[in-house]
Amino acid sequence: MSKFELKLPRMGESVAEATLTSWLKEVGDTIEMDEAIFEIATDKVDSEVPSEVDGVLVEKCFKVDDVIKVGQTVAIIEVEGEEDSPGEEGQAEPQKEEPLKEEMVAAAEETVEKAKATATPDLVIGDTERFYSPLVKNIAKEEGVSFEALEAIEGSGKDGRVTKDDILAYIKNGKKATVQQAQVVNKDPEPKQENVAQAGSAPVSGKDTIVDPPKTQVSGGDEVVPMSRMGKLIAKHMAESVSTSAHVQSFIEVDVTNIVNWRLKVKDAFLKREGEKLTFTPIFLEAVAKALKKYPMMNISVDGDAVIKKKNINIGMAAALPDGNLIVPVIKNADQLNLVGMAKVVNDLAERSRNNALKPDEVQGGTYTVTNVGTFGSVFGTPIINQPQVGILALGAIRKIPSVIETAEGDFIGIRSKMYLSHSYDHRVVNGALGSMFAKAVADYLEAWDINREI
Repeated sequence: MSKFELKLPRMGESVAEATLTSWLKEVGDTIEMDEAIFEIATDKVDSEVPSEVDGVLVEKCFKVDDVIKVGQTVAIIEVEGEEDSPGEEGQAEPQKEEPLKEEMVAAAEETVEKAKATATPDLVIGDTERFYSPLVKNIAKEEGVSFEALEAIEGSGKDGRVTKDDILAYIKNGKKATVQQAQVVNKDPEPKQENVAQAGSAPVSGKDTIVDPPKTQVSGGDEVVPMSRMGKLIAKHMAESVSTSAHVQSFIEVDVTNIVNWRLKVKDAFLKREGEKLTFTPIFLEAVAKALKKYPMMNISVDGDAVIKKKNINIGMAAALPDGNLIVPVIKNADQLNLVGMAKVVNDLAERSRNNALKPDEVQGGTYTVTNVGTFGSVFGTPIINQPQVGILALGAIRKIPSVIETAEGDFIGIRSKMYLSHSYDHRVVNGALGSMFAKAVADYLEAWDINREI
């Protein structure tokens, strides 16, 4: 027998580490090649990692919620094959095999203990039932985080464990990210009612007295539903975006009657020829790609006091997951795709999004995002920017409405298919003129659709 080390594979240029979310196999289980062994998660997507060999799982090198770097050994699999250590005469020595194994195991255990002692400086941990990983304790020790502060951090890991990201966020935000502000108690043993300040306001009497922040009240009939890991990530991402970008919106109404009629005319032939459905999404994305080409300052990101103009036009396409959350797969080099290619990519990414089969690199590198709120019946919306981008376009529902139609012979009322485009953009770097002109460019392209276009 020989042993194979299954390492965390490279999952894209921008992905350096992942969190182990679950083990799909137990020690002693027989494993076939390409069979999934464990699941990992990045900040965007979950993935299964398959075995590269046939064999038996003999060791797990990490626990659930551990953060693993690309290239690290995650599992050891025993596979069929000859031992690498022959005897002196080139032949195995059965009588010495067991003692030799015991010595090797003892040496390995001693090495591991030494490594643990070296890698994890002592941290004075008081009485607590909370588990802290060696990595978290090591970071706390190096950064001078006290046990009391560590206990106050709200953990996002399993059973409320503090993860690497939790403690790094705490340190990054001036050690205030997830710890409630310490309450300052009035030194007067019998404070008067008028000396107690309202929550969130300054003290009335000059004494440092505040009350507890308001908490959500839970009654007997209420159901407490824990947020999913994805839900927590989305909440954090949205809050950070609002606190980072100065959001402003522009709205424009678009007449898409020609597009509706054209699609109705060609969709059956397209399905028969290409084996793909032709939805409105690739048509809208084609228009957005052309507008980004025309206005490259919408295809940027902000890095401190610098603006980075992106060479490639990579459009994120918000897609709904079965659990109600959203994920944003990215269409790379969208401006280089024709409508057939765009339709195929859109359908593929949408299908694999629903089946949780996206690769981590497929949700990275977006330079602009489009979200179709009309799918859920919304006329328009004000979406939050997907950082570090500076713009996001919401597509409203297409509705038939009475409309004034201007002709050379005069104006009349007719039934037209119309929708709203809602453009949210970062007012730090995108002024109202650019934000509005970009939305108008998308609308102009859609309204000028050729009803006789061939595909």
